[in-house]
Amino acid sequence: MIMLKKIVKISSKLLLLERFMIVFFTISMIGLYGLNVFVREITPQYASSFAWIDEASRLLMVWVVFLSIGLAFDKGRHIAMTTFINQLKNIYFVYIGKIIDFSGFIFSSYCIWLAFNITVFVFNTGQISPTLNMPMYILYVAPTIGFTLLSIRYFLSLINFNNRFNISKHR
Repeated sequence: MIMLKKIVKISSKLLLLERFMIVFFTISMIGLYGLNVFVREITPQYASSFAWIDEASRLLMVWVVFLSIGLAFDKGRHIAMTTFINQLKNIYFVYIGKIIDFSGFIFSSYCIWLAFNITVFVFNTGQISPTLNMPMYILYVAPTIGFTLLSIRYFLSLINFNNRFNISKHR
C-alpha cells in the first residue's frame, strides 16, 4: 500500500510537470510567433533580427508534440481501434488489453532506444543551431523523453495501475 501511494504521488507530480511544460512551451511558441508577425508587419527593417524565432518555435513544437504523447495516452485521446475490441467478451477484452499494453510498452522502449542513439549521435557530431547558437541534440532529447513517459504509462497500465482496460468501463 505504501508503494502504491508513492507511485500515485510520483505519477501526479510527473503529470503536473508535463502539463506545465506543455502549456509553457505552447504559450511561448504562440507569443514568439505573435511577436515575429508584429515585427514583420510594423517594423520590417528589424525582421532579420528576429530570424531566430522560427527556429525556436519549431524546437518548441517538437517538444510539445513529444511531451503530449503520454498525456494523450493517459487521457484516452490517442488513436485507438475500438470497434473490434468493444465486440469482445469481457475476459477477452482484458487479455487483448494486456497484449496491447505489452506491445505498446515494447514499441515505446524500442523508440526510446532509437531516439537515445540518435541523440548521442547528434551530440557527438557537435552540431550547433545556426540562429539559436545552441546544441542540436536538445531537439533530439524530446523523443527520448516523450517515449519514456509513454512507456511508463504503458507499463502502469500493464500492471493494472491505471486500469485502462477495466471491465466495468467496457461497453
